[in-house]
Amino acid sequence: MIDGIKINENNKRIYEEKGYWGDMTLLDCWKESARRFKDREYVVDDRGSRLTYGEVDEKAGAIASCFLEMGIRSGDVISIQIPVWSEFVLFTIACFKVGAVINPIAICYDGEEIARLMNRSGSRIYICPTWHHDTDYEEQILSVKERIESLENVVLLDNLREKKSGLITLREILARYQPAESDERAGSNDIAAVLWTSGTTGDSKGVMLTHNNIIFSEKHFNRELGLTKEDIMFMPAPLNHATGFHHGIIAPMLKGAKVVLQYKFKGRDAVDLINSEKCTYSMGSTPFIFDIIDEIRKGKAYLGSLKFYLCGGSPIPSDMVKRAHGYGIKLCEVYGSTESVPHAFVRPEQALAYMGSISGIPMEGVEVRIVDDSRKDVPAGVMGEEASRGPNVFVGYLNDRAATDSVLDDDGWFYSGDLCTGGEKNSIRVIGRKKDMIIRGGENLNSNLISEYVSTHPKVKDQAVIGMPDERLGERICAYVVLKKGAESLGLEELKQHLKQKKVPKRFWPERIEIIDSIWRTDSGKVKKGLLSEDLRLRMKREEEPGFAAAGVRS
Repeated sequence: MIDGIKINENNKRIYEEKGYWGDMTLLDCWKESARRFKDREYVVDDRGSRLTYGEVDEKAGAIASCFLEMGIRSGDVISIQIPVWSEFVLFTIACFKVGAVINPIAICYDGEEIARLMNRSGSRIYICPTWHHDTDYEEQILSVKERIESLENVVLLDNLREKKSGLITLREILARYQPAESDERAGSNDIAAVLWTSGTTGDSKGVMLTHNNIIFSEKHFNRELGLTKEDIMFMPAPLNHATGFHHGIIAPMLKGAKVVLQYKFKGRDAVDLINSEKCTYSMGSTPFIFDIIDEIRKGKAYLGSLKFYLCGGSPIPSDMVKRAHGYGIKLCEVYGSTESVPHAFVRPEQALAYMGSISGIPMEGVEVRIVDDSRKDVPAGVMGEEASRGPNVFVGYLNDRAATDSVLDDDGWFYSGDLCTGGEKNSIRVIGRKKDMIIRGGENLNSNLISEYVSTHPKVKDQAVIGMPDERLGERICAYVVLKKGAESLGLEELKQHLKQKKVPKRFWPERIEIIDSIWRTDSGKVKKGLLSEDLRLRMKREEEPGFAAAGVRS
């Protein structure tokens, strides 16, 4: 059951007067594109699936018929847990056709987490593969199904393994049902999607987005990037997050353009797919573009069609912008969140000029402020919390008014929790999360800024910086580092020497280094700093045990 929608009526009137919000729903947008671009390809994936707008419309219509027979009506919630496959798109359009609220769940969540999220959303249908990546999803849902009070039906995708139960499959639905749509309509200010914030499901929040929220966001995203129906989006990021859902599925659909999905990301394969499909732009977190550039750098590949790459999730180092530009790719930072979908970005023609010095300039219709702890504006250049207001901003957390009111005020301002500074042309530069601050001896040090310094060492492939508990100073600086191939070691003194040569102030030098195989991240690319902190706690605890031989990583 959907509850807790918060829309400022004065803002609503203004958005309607300016044409930012209207009566159209995502279903209306889909119908228009399916009619105009019936024979154009809409979605391609790296598993061999190729579907035109007309084919997606027909298959989604058959799924809609099944949903209607299952008793789904406008406003009901349908949960899907699907990898970056073309089937994700089919179920998304089917939800639009029956006025249902789509509730995508990260593919990595287990049965306990799935049950928790579906109970919170009141999901009536759940859709998943029978099997994927060493996980038996069919067995997983059957083990928790009875604990999900609202759940009435489960649909399986048997692409990788035949089903073992009597549950219906997508293959059976497409063979059995004829295309249909519901007579019921969702309204433009009704909830179209609930997207979960990153993190553990215990503290994840269901972000409610209306049809108007999503249409405004993607229509202006397309306009300000100059995208047309001839553009082809390469999307390797998960489709359950704002990047994949909004920019990978909705934005191309509004233009009659094409999206190319890669569910199993590898740098070399990505380059080959981009070239073979002639993709013109892409978007995702830093690791994706890092691996792509690395393939080009090694001289084993080139990109002939990719014009620009939009990078979100963390600040982009200036040297990466320069390196990408040397290979003909305009690397543009994008800023936003699930609650306020990327609303500030560097336009492709500005990429080299700004060189990673800003995180973006707000798009039309979105207001941005930088405020202090009392939520009063701070002068340009002074660090504060970023707040945004506009037609893109979410309308509340699912069934959690207290959490909504803590970040979304009565005037429609969303307080992000991100530390930023303001600059010319209303530009912003993201420093990091409030909780990313390391307080060392009373001084606030931003871990993301230190990360930028650490990333400049030639042996470092990936890294993350966190606070290390210290009895005397409160916290010290610890760097977790993944080494590049061929680099056997990186000692703390070697890292310090490098930072000294780079003239990095001493207060930003790490005081401990841990070499690991990979940095733990959410499926949207954000570093799981909580897991790193817990790992560091266990390492420090072991060092206190009798007979422990120090590894020589501490200062």
